[in-house]
Amino acid sequence: MAVTDEAIEKIKDMIVSGALRPGDRLPKESELAAALGLSRNSLREAVRALSLIRILDVRQGDGTYVTSLDPQLLLEAMSFVVDFHRDDTVLEFLAVRRILEPAATAMAASRIGEQQLEALSAQLDALGAEPSVEELVACDLEFHRGIVQSADNSVLCSLLDGLSGPTTRARIWRGLTQEDAVSRTLREHRAILAALRDRDAEAARSWATVHIASVEQWLRSTL
Repeated sequence: MAVTDEAIEKIKDMIVSGALRPGDRLPKESELAAALGLSRNSLREAVRALSLIRILDVRQGDGTYVTSLDPQLLLEAMSFVVDFHRDDTVLEFLAVRRILEPAATAMAASRIGEQQLEALSAQLDALGAEPSVEELVACDLEFHRGIVQSADNSVLCSLLDGLSGPTTRARIWRGLTQEDAVSRTLREHRAILAALRDRDAEAARSWATVHIASVEQWLRSTL
């Protein structure tokens, strides 16, 4: 194992074991290196790597701290990687969304509040019957984000937030080229919202699956 990898593993073990907890300040570099049996250089490289993926927070003049380890913070690293996706992987992102988003929508059916339901309804009303494709796709992102947030699972919310970006261009392309894409999307949104109002988890799951699968099916037919 490379010395930097070994240093990363040792710091990780300290966090996993609870020796270092969220918000804790790491011991001085010289002390920590001696305690872990590492060179200061390998420890420094490990700290730099762990700060890039938001495990550690290096504060100049203050020290190095364990971050909050909040899922949204940690999954920002995944979002960074997702930004480098290739066009030929969009179908794979849609397939993952088709697995996760219907589950999140079903969870939301029993947890979403009346205020959030009204906010979702107002979003759809504000679009009108004939929105532009760009307006529809922007609303689509906010509509689904609002539902997933209501599922009250921060990990699931962060994962789906990161997965939505790569499919945006495909959704705009579909809206511009498929004759009934806009009206179909609006109908599916209304059906999802109606299922949520009825607290019908299985109907909400089914409509969310149909909604994502229709984009996936269209994309497969055009590639």
